[in-house]
Amino acid sequence: MKYISTRGQSPALSFSEILLGGLAPDGGLYLPETYPQFNDTDLTAMRVMHYRDLAFTILSRLIDDIPSADLKAIIDKTYRAEVYGFVREGQNAEDITPTLKLEENLYLLSLSNGPTLAFKDMAMQLLGNLFEYVLTKTGQTTNILGATSGDTGSAAEYAMRGKKGINVFMLSPHEKMSAFQEAQMFSLQDKNIFNIAVKGVFDDCQDMVKAVSNDHAFKAKHHIGAVNSINWGRIIAQVVYYFKGYFAVTQNNEQKVKFAVPSGNFGNVCAGHIARIMGLPIDKLVVATNENDVLDEFFKTGVYRPRGSVNTYHTSSPSMDISKASNFERFIFDLVGRDGAKVRELWAHVDSGKSFDLNAQGLFAKVADYGFVSGSSNHAHRMQTIRDTYAKYGVSIDTHTADGLKVALEFRDAGTPMVVLETALPAKFEEAMLEALGKVPERPTALNGLEALPQRYSVMDFDVAAIKQFITEKTQ
Repeated sequence: MKYISTRGQSPALSFSEILLGGLAPDGGLYLPETYPQFNDTDLTAMRVMHYRDLAFTILSRLIDDIPSADLKAIIDKTYRAEVYGFVREGQNAEDITPTLKLEENLYLLSLSNGPTLAFKDMAMQLLGNLFEYVLTKTGQTTNILGATSGDTGSAAEYAMRGKKGINVFMLSPHEKMSAFQEAQMFSLQDKNIFNIAVKGVFDDCQDMVKAVSNDHAFKAKHHIGAVNSINWGRIIAQVVYYFKGYFAVTQNNEQKVKFAVPSGNFGNVCAGHIARIMGLPIDKLVVATNENDVLDEFFKTGVYRPRGSVNTYHTSSPSMDISKASNFERFIFDLVGRDGAKVRELWAHVDSGKSFDLNAQGLFAKVADYGFVSGSSNHAHRMQTIRDTYAKYGVSIDTHTADGLKVALEFRDAGTPMVVLETALPAKFEEAMLEALGKVPERPTALNGLEALPQRYSVMDFDVAAIKQFITEKTQ
């Protein structure tokens, strides 16, 4: 299995060769040359598998340069009940991603039972173990540079803390995350963890990461790696839970399912897109945005118009406060027939702060072939959805999951299960939950007093040269 760049000007590489690097040298994102396919016989066999076996079955089709026994050991080490133990009452941690039935054909897929209470743990814990394996085998070290709007940072840091040969430099928008999210990251005292709060929004952080990654000499000299959702290892780990969720709510492979996905950087729903291409019977992928509705605008009009940092709203679902969705490029690559030249043409507009219109290209009509629909939510919507869900089902959901559920309800039909991806637990967003329900959400006992712990972080302007200097100084 070889991997190619969405921009078509980088050599095809193996999984281990692309694992640490993030962006391809030509600025594109990696995808497999061809997607593996699962037929009806495969799906029937997979239907009864435990999560670990399901993950191995899927990932072994995408990773052929790690011996099978080693890959299985990495997966078995990652997906253990004790790692994903923050389940709701009545759920079994051994299921790893248990479903919660709200009513007939309406479910939550619980993805937030890991150490940082966000769905990012599902992929990041695997990525940490894969990194450690590859670095140990090669005798290398890596300096991970990432950007977070709230959840990626803590998930990455908890997965990488204390790991030999790994430093983590995580950029986050200064004073634009919840107090819980900040405390999760900034309270870590591990010597290999460096938090940098950037005066700006998430897109500024992401642009700094991309700028450093595109400085090939600096990237090579300092062994810069990536854990953002641009990392292919994260995407394939997320593909697994679409299969698991599908099997949990269906009885046979004739049935189709809709998945509603709160979306910011497009990585989570991109994994669903890939699962669908690989043969999972997905009817619709429902893209749910907040007030930063760039993706909703695209799926309704064919116009992709990133708004820039000045016009990116700070909302009560902050992990989705993103204007430029990095993984969107992977979907567009498939949409345009895997034409790297076309992707380069389109992203020349994006990278220069402009938009593109697929109607003019005659391509927007093809979007329907991939099963995407979309909708948006705002603060009033998510507050009401949280209240309604608690009143009707006795279930607390966080603000991002509320955006997903609100849009999901717009696309329900009687005969098709709708699965809403729960992306975080309410404890991460106490202020918003207090506003919605008039009470502070429960949190795991182990996380009580988190905000009172000493915090360690640096504040920085939007300055690419400054982050390069910071990395240089800390790794000398």
